[in-house]
Amino acid sequence: MLAPGFFYFVIFKYIPMWGVLIAFQDYQVFQGFLASPWVGVKHFERFFGDPAFWLLFRNTFVLAFYNLFFFFPLPILIALMLNEVRQELFKRAVQTLIYIPHFISWVVVVGIAYIFFTTEGGIVNEWIASLGWEKLNFLVSEKWFRVMVVSELMWKETGWGTIIFLAALAGVDPQLYEAARMDGANRLRQLYHITLPAIRSTIVILLILRLGSFLDTGFEQIFLMLNPLNRQVGEVFDTYVYSIGIQQGLFSYSTSVGLFKSVIGLVLVLGANYTAKRFGEEGVY
Repeated sequence: MLAPGFFYFVIFKYIPMWGVLIAFQDYQVFQGFLASPWVGVKHFERFFGDPAFWLLFRNTFVLAFYNLFFFFPLPILIALMLNEVRQELFKRAVQTLIYIPHFISWVVVVGIAYIFFTTEGGIVNEWIASLGWEKLNFLVSEKWFRVMVVSELMWKETGWGTIIFLAALAGVDPQLYEAARMDGANRLRQLYHITLPAIRSTIVILLILRLGSFLDTGFEQIFLMLNPLNRQVGEVFDTYVYSIGIQQGLFSYSTSVGLFKSVIGLVLVLGANYTAKRFGEEGVY
């Protein structure tokens, strides 16, 4: 039973890790890994000295922070709300409805966003115009780009994110709630003193894991939302790697950018795990 998962991670996760070696080479496709000349940290120096570095770092960090601040707590809140619903049929119907967007591809999600927010017949802009206001260029505006990206992520992934929290809530002993009610605790008190402490360790572990992919802002979504008018706030590490690595063929340079992002994620995971243990939580190791 373990074999499929084991071989999947070995073949698609661990073996490809050796590819980071080309970040320290002037990699030539026809010469391969072993014959390509080694150049040390040349590509990292070039990247850190590139004026685009701080633009990419700022855009990626801001989007990652927005995702963490606005998106991460939302599945917890929705799970807590669903846990309070006593009508099982209604609860399951809501769960199904909020799970469905997870299975829709980003191409379709961005297409839906275009249909709703375009100035040429978009539903939202037509409604704004009907109120006598000026239409807003949501799709090409730097001001609205990050709002659009985070909102799409929240709509698509919030329902799926509630699964783990609902599973953790299902493990809470009902006798704790009965004892609390006998002591006169209302629903809010039960939530604060029983429910939240019961899922605290789950929240901490998922937060630590989330920090590991903190700078992964979602290539496909960002790439589809980018255009020349919002690129100044939308270009992130992932889209930059695609541009210079795939389109321009600078494999070693793009690998150094990806490796830098991965190292930042590792540092964040180690730091968050250490902090969690200092506060008495389990952490991930």
